[in-house]
Amino acid sequence: MGVTIKDIAKTAGVSYSTVSKALRDSPLVKEPTKERIIQIAKQLGYQPNAAARSLVSKKSHTIGVVWPTIERVTHSALITGLNKQLEELSYTTLISINEMEFAINTFNRYQVDAIVAFDERNSKEPANSTVPIVTYGIADDTSLFPTVDVNRKQAIRSAVEYLTSIGHKKINYIGDLLQEDRLQEEKVNGFKQAIHEFDLDPYYSRIVSVTDLEQYDGYQAAKKLLNDPERPTALISGSHDLTKGILRAVYENGLSIPDDLSIISYDNIPATENFDIPLSTVGVPLQLITEKLAEVLMAVINEEEIDHSIYLEPELKITESCQSINGG
Repeated sequence: MGVTIKDIAKTAGVSYSTVSKALRDSPLVKEPTKERIIQIAKQLGYQPNAAARSLVSKKSHTIGVVWPTIERVTHSALITGLNKQLEELSYTTLISINEMEFAINTFNRYQVDAIVAFDERNSKEPANSTVPIVTYGIADDTSLFPTVDVNRKQAIRSAVEYLTSIGHKKINYIGDLLQEDRLQEEKVNGFKQAIHEFDLDPYYSRIVSVTDLEQYDGYQAAKKLLNDPERPTALISGSHDLTKGILRAVYENGLSIPDDLSIISYDNIPATENFDIPLSTVGVPLQLITEKLAEVLMAVINEEEIDHSIYLEPELKITESCQSINGG
């Protein structure tokens, strides 16, 4: 049998109610007493009874996460950051990589306090959920739930704008997925918009399709481009994993960055610092995304009024991976 509050009370020489209040961080218990009780609880290996706590508070202190894949670096970094944010708020994260409807139904059975869905397909069908849902995807007037949108279209547009400002005319974008993915389509639309806006020739500024956003897909796409007589002078990569493959192809071809090719990678995550050349990136910083998601989740759990469309502005960080077309 596990350690109970009564065991802690007996060891500490205080009442059962005092221990209960101390463990709930009640201001009615003096700090020295509270610290002593918490220390004794740790020494005894006390674990709170989640089911009992749920009956009292009407909350399970768990968040369900509908996750698209566990394979990509960005997804892994994002879920790690979100889990850290929620842990600091005393919430536990449950992750499902099942289809959206199945995952939501499962989380409802587990009686989570809220669900965050990473919605790559931008679902429009109402979800049969008894708990609030927050989505990470594309926010618009048809959004059924509060949606955190990192403005992917604007991110890619700003990358093109910068490259044209330093003289590049042959700019390619790698990351047009062959299968349906509204999030990636937004990036492609941002590139198309920029090509038109900055009067670039579509023959030289191309969109390159890939089967997936993995490292090998970036490698294959870059190998073809770098052997083309009309080789681009600058590349924009649609994901961190694609960028790793692109860099491998560049080095295998005996080329260097930025002397032969400038590159900007979508996904503003700390892992980009591990590349041999500090990489220029565009996107919303990872910590800002996870902080906003946690903030919105707490708001819906507490039934606060909140906008359904929450836009985060991307940041363009330029490093040594970009160089003027004239070498300046």
